[in-house]
Amino acid sequence: MQIIENTRNDLLKRNEVITLVESEQNPGFDEMRKQISEQVGKPEENVDVYNIKGSFGIKEFKINANVYDSKENLEKNKIKTKKQRDGEKKEVKEEAKIKEKPIEGQAPAEDKLKEVQEETKSEKPSEAPAEDKSEEEVKAVKEEKQGEEEAKEHQ
Repeated sequence: MQIIENTRNDLLKRNEVITLVESEQNPGFDEMRKQISEQVGKPEENVDVYNIKGSFGIKEFKINANVYDSKENLEKNKIKTKKQRDGEKKEVKEEAKIKEKPIEGQAPAEDKLKEVQEETKSEKPSEAPAEDKSEEEVKAVKEEKQGEEEAKEHQ
């Protein structure tokens, strides 16, 4: 492993490292993180390997990494993909929905839902089920419905 470039970025409190590695197959991010941490003398958790680039037929790989002074700086400044950023936005929106507080004088949505369910339970159906009625009552109800339908058709 050769370190081609090691630039200090005081603003972000990190060293920006570019290295060349010769390998038969593509090196993994975890493997490179270990090697760079040993080479630079910082803990593995402070190293962010963000690019491994190789060319076809050549056994050299160019590795770009950032070596931070502390783990907090890494978490604060780590480069994130669009997919990771979108996932964080969704999580924040979901948390905001959960934490939404009702306006004074209004009941929370859960309470409103319970109220509506209780109202529907307390309302009695206008007609009792056919099983509870006698045969004469069932016939009378059917005749009324037919009469109403015929009246609508004639209008």
